[in-house]
Amino acid sequence: MKIAEQVTFGGSGLNRAAHLRGDPDRQADLLARADATFLPIWRGKPLVRGENRDQLALLPMTHPLIVAPPGGEPDSPIFLGLSEADEPYFARDISHWHPEGQDTAALGRLFDPTEQHHPDLPPDHVFAELRRLMSRLSPRDAELAVIARGLVEWHRTHRFCARCGRESAPVMAGWQRLCDGCGATHFPRTDPVVIMLITHGDSVLMGRSPGWPEGMYSLLAGFMEPGETLEAAVRREVAEETGVAVGEVSYLASQPWPFPASLMIGCRGTALSREITIDSVEIEDAMWVTRSEMLSAFAGEHPVLKPARRGAIAQFLLRNWLADRLD
Repeated sequence: MKIAEQVTFGGSGLNRAAHLRGDPDRQADLLARADATFLPIWRGKPLVRGENRDQLALLPMTHPLIVAPPGGEPDSPIFLGLSEADEPYFARDISHWHPEGQDTAALGRLFDPTEQHHPDLPPDHVFAELRRLMSRLSPRDAELAVIARGLVEWHRTHRFCARCGRESAPVMAGWQRLCDGCGATHFPRTDPVVIMLITHGDSVLMGRSPGWPEGMYSLLAGFMEPGETLEAAVRREVAEETGVAVGEVSYLASQPWPFPASLMIGCRGTALSREITIDSVEIEDAMWVTRSEMLSAFAGEHPVLKPARRGAIAQFLLRNWLADRLD
């Protein structure tokens, strides 16, 4: 698929400068530079700015949130990489901050419309759910946000050594954790997930999970298992969820998905039949949708069906299927 990297979070050519992560002196120099900036992350939400919340809010390293962070977290900022002008980017978790009197009831939910404002920031600087605004960000902002959120979440959930149980510490500018007890080194986790555009003639197979908003359907998806190829995972997941047998399978595109730590691997498959037998444990419903019906859904004119979330790889694949641009 020639336009595969145009998917949201598809990358912006950021120089991750991995060779600098293990050099404490170079990291100290980067942190001290006047052009160094950092992205605060609060409970998974990046800091954004502007009336439309369409830009990351990168702060100088002299800002109070880095000099005197809420809760006094001892961890150093996470090094994200360098711009084309060699400007250093960092991220910082400030989840110890408690936004008193602000709405936090929807934190962690699939659809979180709330925003939180820190008193040391301008009025248009807020923490917002990345899934809600991801399609508004520039490729560079999207790449910085996905790296920052993914690494911050990994550190939050992997504080203890999987080998001996002792608490580990961040090393390599935030890209590894080291256990002082047994010396084990731990690396950020990424879970591969196949997401499938399964077609039969002029129709595509769509499904929905329990709890989704009314009318929301998307492409089928599922985690890969150990010892499994992409092709086998696609056939197994589709058969498990809908009973539909799949023949030929091919790769299309991928998307980093930090909710919490997945790589969505977009594939195309040809169904061998149209008969659906739903596994109610796996999904709530599934159906075949014709090309004309999907066009109607994308136009907001379908009486039932709503399009997949804007910015997600499911919508990217469906849009390009409708435009006949999957090759």
